[in-house]
Amino acid sequence: MNNIRLVGFDGDDTLWRSEDYYRAAEKQYEEIIGRYIDLHDAGTLRHLLEVERRNLQVFGYGVKGMTLSMIEAAIELTDGRIAARDLQQVVEIGRATLQHPVELIDGIRGAVEQIAAELPVVLITKGDLFHQEAKIAASGLADLFPRIEIVSEKDPATYARVLSEFGIDASQFVMVGNSLRSDIEPVVRLGGWGVHIPYAITWAHEAEHGLAEEHPRVQSVAHASQLPQAVLGIAGRGRHPAA
Repeated sequence: MNNIRLVGFDGDDTLWRSEDYYRAAEKQYEEIIGRYIDLHDAGTLRHLLEVERRNLQVFGYGVKGMTLSMIEAAIELTDGRIAARDLQQVVEIGRATLQHPVELIDGIRGAVEQIAAELPVVLITKGDLFHQEAKIAASGLADLFPRIEIVSEKDPATYARVLSEFGIDASQFVMVGNSLRSDIEPVVRLGGWGVHIPYAITWAHEAEHGLAEEHPRVQSVAHASQLPQAVLGIAGRGRHPAA
């Protein structure tokens, strides 16, 4: 009997593309700010990242928090000179980003189906409730997940709560995701397993983590088609405590 009893999947940039739209929004934001200041001297995106980070505890993750931070950063960078019409454009950038199409990662549906045929699965995704619900519905993947968790933060406490509700130990859990910081590290710290599937673009905040380059409880794959072999391989190794 496999020791692994549950497999978690991240949503954004693991099941469907997301960060591409945030980067496009940042480019549009820079074009607006560039009407007022020298972008290179101002370090526009670095400043925006700082504002987003200090606002995370208030606005949370997602497009709405990004948009509010863009407005705040724009006012700061221009010393309040930015025109109302340009702030309205920032709002429209946020609105358009919230309405972006949901494009699945190549091969992900088949990978989830194959894993779900062998082990129970759960979707654990982070961000704005309304936006995440909309993306899940549009993805066409909701039928694959008997349970879906939309959380405000992915930290050890959050994962511990979910695992407690399933009645399993962290050592019996594998988390699949693109972010080492949010998807993999907290689970590994609890004693669980991770399968990292990097996405082509990573938000600077998510790129910061404390995992060693090679960790015995973490596997990396390059394509969704490799996920079943990685996850089921861990399930096989999971029977041996020394693995």
